[in-house]
Amino acid sequence: MAAAGPRSSLRGALCRQLLLTLVVFSLACEACKKVKFNIPSQLEADKLVGRVNLKECLRSADVIHSSDPDFRVQDDGSIYTASTVLLSDEKRSFTIRLSDTKKQTQKEITVLLERQKKVLRKRHTNETVLRRSKRRWAPIPCSMQENSLGPFPLFLQQVQSDAAQHYTIFYSISGPGVDQEPLNLFFIEKDTGNLFCTRPVDREEYDVFDLIAYASTPDGYSADLPLPLPIRVEDENDNRPIFTEAIYNFEVPESSRLGTTVGVVCATDRDEPDTMHTRLKYSIVEQTPRSPGLFSVHPSTGVITTVSPYLDREVKDKYSLIMKVQDMDGQFFGLMNTATCIITVKDSNDNLPTFRQNAYEASVEENTVDVEILRMPIDDKDLINTANWRANFTILKGNENGHFKISTDKETNEGVLCVVKPLNYEENQKVVLEIGVNNEVPFSRDVALRVTTMNRALVTVHVKDQDEGPECSPAVQYVQIKENSAVGSKMNGYKARDPENRTSNGIRYKILHDPKGWITINEISGSIQTSKTLDREAATPRNDLYNITVLAIDQDGRSCTGTLAVNIEDVNDNPPEILQNYLVVCKPKMEYTDISAVDPDEPINGAPFYFTLADTSLAVNRIWTLTRVNDTAARLSYQKNAEFQEYYVPVTVKDRAGQSATKILRVNLCDCTHPSQCRATARSAGVTLGKWAILAILLGIALLFSVLLTLVCGVFSAKKRKGFPEDVAQQNLIISNTEAPGDDKVCSANGFMTQTVNNSSQGLCGTIGSGVKNGGQETIEMIKGGHQTLESCRGAGQHHTLESCRGGPVETDNSRHTYSEWHSFTQSRLGEKLHLCNQDEDRMPSQDYVLTYNYEGRGSPAGSVGCCSEKQEEDGLDFLNNLEAKFTALAETCTKR
Repeated sequence: MAAAGPRSSLRGALCRQLLLTLVVFSLACEACKKVKFNIPSQLEADKLVGRVNLKECLRSADVIHSSDPDFRVQDDGSIYTASTVLLSDEKRSFTIRLSDTKKQTQKEITVLLERQKKVLRKRHTNETVLRRSKRRWAPIPCSMQENSLGPFPLFLQQVQSDAAQHYTIFYSISGPGVDQEPLNLFFIEKDTGNLFCTRPVDREEYDVFDLIAYASTPDGYSADLPLPLPIRVEDENDNRPIFTEAIYNFEVPESSRLGTTVGVVCATDRDEPDTMHTRLKYSIVEQTPRSPGLFSVHPSTGVITTVSPYLDREVKDKYSLIMKVQDMDGQFFGLMNTATCIITVKDSNDNLPTFRQNAYEASVEENTVDVEILRMPIDDKDLINTANWRANFTILKGNENGHFKISTDKETNEGVLCVVKPLNYEENQKVVLEIGVNNEVPFSRDVALRVTTMNRALVTVHVKDQDEGPECSPAVQYVQIKENSAVGSKMNGYKARDPENRTSNGIRYKILHDPKGWITINEISGSIQTSKTLDREAATPRNDLYNITVLAIDQDGRSCTGTLAVNIEDVNDNPPEILQNYLVVCKPKMEYTDISAVDPDEPINGAPFYFTLADTSLAVNRIWTLTRVNDTAARLSYQKNAEFQEYYVPVTVKDRAGQSATKILRVNLCDCTHPSQCRATARSAGVTLGKWAILAILLGIALLFSVLLTLVCGVFSAKKRKGFPEDVAQQNLIISNTEAPGDDKVCSANGFMTQTVNNSSQGLCGTIGSGVKNGGQETIEMIKGGHQTLESCRGAGQHHTLESCRGGPVETDNSRHTYSEWHSFTQSRLGEKLHLCNQDEDRMPSQDYVLTYNYEGRGSPAGSVGCCSEKQEEDGLDFLNNLEAKFTALAETCTKR
């Protein structure tokens, strides 16, 4: 099946036009007689059969009636089927009765219905519908007018298929407006393919209907593919433009420049976009107040701008505009609408605050402070209680001394002038102030071009005199006194005056505070004199002024307080003072030590200092030397041959003015690595004994005498016996200097004698002196006994015991060996003795020499002491095998040192 081609469609249209013309002529000529319609053999309900001209038959008819209930007639003459109609015969007729009830007339129109006489051939089942590719079924452009007035059903177009020339073809449609919302808007004649619209359409609701047309044979065969059939609704200008808001509210600052944007109005139109129906134009219909015109609107964008720079809120603060919008680009026949636009003029600082008077006068008593003396009202046309209205006052001239302050009263916007610093009538009886006023915010830019000055006013303040007390001016007065001045020295003191007569007559003086009580003041004249000797170094702070508080009282009892600052002039009355008392020098790690001095006098009587040794004896000068380090320090050095001991070194220090002082320094030349070691020893040696400690010492001395008595008794008994008692090894420490095998002798009790204080005992082989307190440093000393020292007992190539040294008189001197000399003497000999004792008979090292015992308490078996005991068996030294473990610990300690 193919769609009707151009020539076929043109031919069908011409035939329909000719048929309609014939029907109209028939109705005109044979009105009220007979009307003939050709219809299909079957019509569904509500199908249009045709239309008759009722007015030509009876114009005044008010009742229309059909004789056949299957058909109904409308007022416009349209005939519709009331139900499905089948034409079994070739013809069918019925009558339309027209009645005029007023005129009592009636006429009839006969309607003849005939079936189509053309006989179409049916398609056999095995026969296919011919399709020609050059004449295809294609969409036919179709449109309808929005809101069409009819008549309805409104014929739109005819859909035809080429297969209808040879076969019976039935047409149908589907889509929106048919079987979808809106329902029953379109229908198509099944036999003819005529497409009709049944009612008006609103384009704003439906702008296009996409229908699908179908062509099929009576047996259901699709003669062609479904045909898309779009029906476009042509727009009609049936919608007015509408503003987005009924009332617009805008704000614009006053004194805005020409062309300032106020706001934008906007309208919408439901008609088809990009057409004249939606081309809008804006305009201002009316402005309230009417003149002058201050605003304009852009016709296309709706932007409202100012056309005058003279918007003044103080004149008018609100304007109302009636805005109009019209489509069809504003042509007179276009649809239009209106809205209201309210424009509020915002306040700007375009008005200067002004004083109500050009000059003011006020008065205040002298010496009055924090008092309000004047209020200055102003006028400002700007909006009240805004920054454009609130005033700022400034004192431009006359307040160089800071006596006045002006502020703003937030409630009344007045300037409040106050006195914040007391005025003196005697100095100034009248003060003239120049005061200016402006606002909290600066003037607007355009206004500032026209207004460049602030409003000013003059205020004359009269100072009132009052009877006032004495005046301590200046508050601080200075005087200079030499220290060590004689008691009773007089000088000028403090002076106060009466401000009324500018004199000091009748004023009495009194000292309120004198830190040291050095000064007294004359009650009448205010002069001062010293009551004690002034000492600059005793003042606190030393280098500052000595301040005395003075009270001045007039005859009426009024008073003022001042300060008398005394500058105490320095006198060189203090020698320099060495800071150090006790010094520790570690030899040989430290080659020197530094000493320093201070002088409490002023620098002119102070450094540089000169240090010298006060003792000119050789005992000091041959060991110690002083060299300069800087203005306040010197370096104390010692000679290399100086012995380890504590020295007393007198040092004299002199300032630049000749004042000098001597101080004896205790210098401890110590064998140490750090001075703290010697200081710790000195502290332990300097401990003070309590009463219980003294009692313990006395008991110990008594016990020692009892032991000595026992030893003396033992010596006399030993002379009668050759053997050595078994318990002697457990009770006596054997002193021996045996360094090799030989005739070692045990020093008997006769040779172990106690060293007395004067060192006068004879027959002493050698002893270790007790600790001697010497300057707080505890040392171990060895008595020098002429030729009876251990050094003198050693013969060339021989070994002597302490026993061999006995028998001759012992010569002693007053010199003592220090701890370092004793240590040097004993260390080498103890090491040699331990080395020999650690060898066997073949002089090979012995492995069982000194055994280490962890337990050193009582009952610990000592066992044999090795080679040392074996060498002494023949000499009767068996007791060495019974030595306790404490001896071993002592030997190890000595070896480590």
